[in-house]
Amino acid sequence: MSQPLRLPEGGRIDRSQPLRFEFDGRAYIGYAGDTLASALIANGVRVTGRSFKYHRPRGTMAAGFEEANSIVQLGRASRTEPNLRATQIELSEGLQARAVNCWPSARFDLFSFFRLFKPFWPAGFYYKTFMAPSWHLWEPAIRHGAGLGVAPRVADPDVYEKRFAGADVIVVGAGPSGIAAALAAARAGASVILLDDKPDLGGSLLYEAGAIEGLAAAQWKDAQLQALGALPNVQLMTRTTAFGYYDHNHLLANELLPGSAHGARQRLWKIRGKRIVMATGALERPLVFPNNDRPGVMLAGAARQYLHRHAVLPGRRIVVATNNDSAYEVAIELKQAGADIALIADTRTIADSTLAAQARALGIEVAGGLSPTDTRGSKSLHAVELHEVDAQGRVRPGSARRVSADSLLVSGGWNPTVHLFSQSGGSLRYDDAQKAFVPARYAQPGFMVGAAAGIAQRADAVASARVAGAEAAAGRSGSVAPVGEGASGQSFWSVDVTPLGRAVSKSWVDLASDSTESDLRLAARENFISVELFKRYTTTGMMTDQGKTSNVNAIGILGGVIGKAPGEVGTTRFRPPFNPVSFGAIAGRNVGAHYRPLRRLPTHDAQLALGAHVEDYGAWLRPSHYPRAGESETVTIAREVHAVRSAVGLLDYSPLGKILVSGPDAATFLQRMYVNNVQTLKVGACRYGLMLGEDGIVKDDGVLVRWSEDSFVVGTTSGQADRIVDWLEEWLQCEWTGLDVTVESITTQWSTLMLAGPRARELLMRLGTGIDLSADAFPHMTAREGLLGKVPLRISRVSFTGELSFEISVPWNCGRALWDRLLGLGADLGIQPFGLESLLLMRVEKGFLHVGSDTDGLTLPQDVGFAAIIDKKKEDFVGRRSTMTPDALRQDRRQLVGLLPVDGRTLLPCGAHIVGEDFVKAPVRSQGWVTSSVYSPTLNKPVAMGLVERGLERLGQRVKIFDDGRCIDATITSMAFYDADGARLRM
Repeated sequence: MSQPLRLPEGGRIDRSQPLRFEFDGRAYIGYAGDTLASALIANGVRVTGRSFKYHRPRGTMAAGFEEANSIVQLGRASRTEPNLRATQIELSEGLQARAVNCWPSARFDLFSFFRLFKPFWPAGFYYKTFMAPSWHLWEPAIRHGAGLGVAPRVADPDVYEKRFAGADVIVVGAGPSGIAAALAAARAGASVILLDDKPDLGGSLLYEAGAIEGLAAAQWKDAQLQALGALPNVQLMTRTTAFGYYDHNHLLANELLPGSAHGARQRLWKIRGKRIVMATGALERPLVFPNNDRPGVMLAGAARQYLHRHAVLPGRRIVVATNNDSAYEVAIELKQAGADIALIADTRTIADSTLAAQARALGIEVAGGLSPTDTRGSKSLHAVELHEVDAQGRVRPGSARRVSADSLLVSGGWNPTVHLFSQSGGSLRYDDAQKAFVPARYAQPGFMVGAAAGIAQRADAVASARVAGAEAAAGRSGSVAPVGEGASGQSFWSVDVTPLGRAVSKSWVDLASDSTESDLRLAARENFISVELFKRYTTTGMMTDQGKTSNVNAIGILGGVIGKAPGEVGTTRFRPPFNPVSFGAIAGRNVGAHYRPLRRLPTHDAQLALGAHVEDYGAWLRPSHYPRAGESETVTIAREVHAVRSAVGLLDYSPLGKILVSGPDAATFLQRMYVNNVQTLKVGACRYGLMLGEDGIVKDDGVLVRWSEDSFVVGTTSGQADRIVDWLEEWLQCEWTGLDVTVESITTQWSTLMLAGPRARELLMRLGTGIDLSADAFPHMTAREGLLGKVPLRISRVSFTGELSFEISVPWNCGRALWDRLLGLGADLGIQPFGLESLLLMRVEKGFLHVGSDTDGLTLPQDVGFAAIIDKKKEDFVGRRSTMTPDALRQDRRQLVGLLPVDGRTLLPCGAHIVGEDFVKAPVRSQGWVTSSVYSPTLNKPVAMGLVERGLERLGQRVKIFDDGRCIDATITSMAFYDADGARLRM
């Protein structure tokens, strides 16, 4: 199988290891050391992808993470992975890949007719088009067509790991500057981590010649890496991409592990360093001119990498178009490798420079003041059209020249790779000599070195990197490095072809998002000139490459339209990830049952033995109901509710949050944390209370028990227990440091079982607690301590069911024994275990608040009936000021009330909106919504609760409940649907 563009020798590939692979269903061959992109180029595959919106044929344009065209779906079935860049995929035996966003293949795509719609799909067309007649009309089709590749539909069989690391100095990028900085820091005694995204360290030294400090580039690299490898305080990491830079010098990096012995596929690193040195290099810019996206158009620097790393030519007859000197070196090296360099076209008016003279000596024609203005071909490049241009990029009519070629290499200058620097909070400035944005101000301790700092000359870059490495080891931070001699000299950002009578609708600026120069100019005319709005309106820089090759050109074009320099236009802030990261790497092993490990009740095995249906409730596996043979869930819950209302029910209530707050200032502290008055709570008494956030919004509720003068147990909702502990600790550690208080979670120290029902006291007396359980000695909302044999025992008389209830707490490991004993003792009393669904249904029958269901992010305590309590409390508490703002004191706030359907039969849907009785048709302003709704087996009718505007003033008023096009008549009522006077729970 021939590889027409593969050189017979050279490169860093292993020709003794041929590798077979497939692309779009066709078989090809490459070698170990190839990327998928280099192997496809070697095999003469020109069309490797289709453009995002218009499905134009595209070929490989770059050689790394800046690639915008060659996006593929790798693998099949469970091991498929979408939207990978062919330039970053290491070739392996049997690799299977398909181009995304096309069908049936990239070469022949039935959706290519989309290109005909380009005149009708300008910038921002989606904002204008999909609003009428309704977004919902377009939404299904847009969502169906969104994305590029296809996500796997079956579970991922691979394993992903997470690791932590830290060092005095972290060096990102192992090019010459990164290597020099790492070695200098290590020799100064600092611990060093040097990481790079490539399989081999060396960066540009792997494909650029020249000399460093009297040694050939390869020799210098080998000597430096050998020295680094010999130092015990250095960790070298390959195939590792730093993709996120966060506060406190925290880096996230993703390591690829091909062929790992322990089976892991990728490893996510969380790395912290005292100083971070960014040696991230620079990215080449393309030139902007009509049809600059044709397959065969490639960045000159990418062609250099393919030549020296993979022994691959970009084509046989090549035109080089540039505005800087770096492309001359590429043309010379390609000519020496056997390629036919038809022409070097330099947009600058050049004199006889050394590089131009070298090129001419090899028989290469060099022309100054010349720029490409069009390309010819369909699925591959056949010819390049060029015109003479002036210093502003305007073409001279009548100067046309056409050169036959199968490859066009372009270079529009170089952009320092400042993405991580920007993520860290650093700011940029525009350097006119470089025609690029360079670091201006550091936000975190570290250094930018080499090309990333705008230092173009290798000798200067290495020298300054050594200084930076030593400074970082000494604990000093960077200042902005002086920018070296300009490498570009570009005076225009796109070729002005209007004198030729041509539009710029096919001059592609962002190849990833299919944004053209005409789109950018239209956005400017429509006044989207803020760089952030401009980005979103045109989608330039919004694809997965984040505009690595397009952003600076786009800013330059925008500046030209509005008459501002690029530095005045400014830049957007780059966001992580720098390079796309698989969800598998982010999740690691935290998937399936390990995603959020569920905690189990002390009676878990007993619940399963009883046939309980267990579900996830606040990260606990808890019984929802106990079905019997042939019973539906509804029938089961009704049976359990009747058992509690008529006899006695048993519930494992252990997940209920229990926080011990103790110390001489415990009462003072809780007085500040709760809306309720805590200091007046007597020892052995309970009190229901609300806790607010600083914004006054209801944060949590629960029952407090005062066990001694300086010891309280704070009850919380099950799902909030851990958060409330952290919340209390934060106030003690950050605000009230003088209070002598200790906060400790004891949720899993005590197993708590709830007995509820009119026969609960009778059953509890059989247990033999030694505590007087009579109503007079042990009234509602009190607590008692005692012993059950030799086991400590705590009983609280509180109720969430509306029935006589006791919450019995024993040490956690005694919970199962107590459960079994109560079931045995209560058999003749009709005892029935009941689940969470029955409990929640009974609390709605009783009209009890459930934070999170009956509250939202705007609910204040006065909205749920605590206005009088706030008025009575004189002391300050967290959130009090926010309950006194004009908005909080509005008379039309939504208040929690009961709702009953007028027909007595229709269940009111949760989330349905309350509208006025005179409602005719939507849309109309909502007056509130249904928060909780159940069919009550006790009352034999549906009951509901809701947040309704002026709800307490409107008791007895009829409203309509609107849901999905239908209306249900309802009446606003009190929430006490069952046992309104509370006689049953006070028995």
